[in-house]
Amino acid sequence: MKPLPHPFDDRDGFMWVDGAFVPWRESTVNILTHGLHYASAVFEGIRVYEGKPFKLQEHTERLFTSAEILDMTIPYTVAEIAQATLDIVEKQGVINGYIRPIAWRGSEMMAISAQHTTIHVAIATWETKTYFAPELLETGIKLITSKWARPAPNTAPTASKAAGLYMICTMSKHEAERQGYHDALMLDWRGQIAEATGANIFLVQNGALHTPTPDCFLDGITRRTVMKLAQELGYTVVERAMLPEELSTAKTQEVFLTGTAAEITPVGSIDGHVYGVGKITRHLMEEYSKLARGR
Repeated sequence: MKPLPHPFDDRDGFMWVDGAFVPWRESTVNILTHGLHYASAVFEGIRVYEGKPFKLQEHTERLFTSAEILDMTIPYTVAEIAQATLDIVEKQGVINGYIRPIAWRGSEMMAISAQHTTIHVAIATWETKTYFAPELLETGIKLITSKWARPAPNTAPTASKAAGLYMICTMSKHEAERQGYHDALMLDWRGQIAEATGANIFLVQNGALHTPTPDCFLDGITRRTVMKLAQELGYTVVERAMLPEELSTAKTQEVFLTGTAAEITPVGSIDGHVYGVGKITRHLMEEYSKLARGR
């Protein structure tokens, strides 16, 4: 049996919580916290490379944008949260790892209405390696299409990185793993290709990169970074509506995912369509690694 990872509630060190360093094991919230019961929480994921958070400003700004969409006012400035992030990374001594800032409504009110709840903010960071097993970067991961769809933008705050939007992602990934896959592909409510459970998707067709328009799912920071990088490297990048029929190997030669945790992860198959880890994917993986690590 595969050993369980070290639980996140039993670790050494500190977290930054509401303006102060708090011992890791004491960084808790009340059971009746609004964020737990009603998903009134927004968060970010930031990678640390060689001791430096990558795209810190962009991630911090998006945290505030997500909070605003959910009618939450974070009681700090963007600059204060960015500095707190740098401080906790230094205090924890993280060299290559992950950062999780989160803002949530407190426990003053336990009802749908939460006008008078306190908005709390915490930042945790820890050492981590690759999101998927390193050997999968050579073969590509296996995906299956989920039965759950990304919601329409008039039914959920799809432009935010909100906790509640990830419920169907967890359900989709669990089902994929039970069937022997690594992740799930999610379509949107129209039946168009959207994203994976925690990463955006790109299809390589005749030497060009094609990616779905993010009109009902998160426009990832890594996604935008890779699009800009690819254009600088001379590749054509097309952002458009995409249908599942395009997953056919007659139309698509390479597929990869992009995300803060996933970085650039090649896809070896989707629903039985088998792709190679081709030269364009490998080229972008190499150049992205250089960019993220400042080399």
